[in-house]
Amino acid sequence: MNWLDLVAYFFGGAFLTNAIPHVVAGMMGEPFQSPFAKPPGEGLSSSTVNIVWGFFNLAVGYLLVCRVGDFGLRTTSDVGALGLGGLLIGLFLARRFGRFHGGNDPQRT
Repeated sequence: MNWLDLVAYFFGGAFLTNAIPHVVAGMMGEPFQSPFAKPPGEGLSSSTVNIVWGFFNLAVGYLLVCRVGDFGLRTTSDVGALGLGGLLIGLFLARRFGRFHGGNDPQRT
């Protein structure tokens, strides 16, 4: 097992996880933060921008997971690297964007 493959799967998991909120917000017609907003990552982008950004993340995730090495769903290290990348980016983004949507202080009304 090449350790660079595991690094690719880790970042593939991060990109695939990051695609989820952008695609969902875009499909719901809702604005959402993206790197293209003003200020970047804090302002809201249109639902169309979020669909494009989400599908870009899906494409990069696909390339990193399916075109690098030989990813195996039954290989614990491969799935672990993918899952860890998704979990860590998910936790990071939950804290980062929770301040905009009340997720860091659920008692706030």
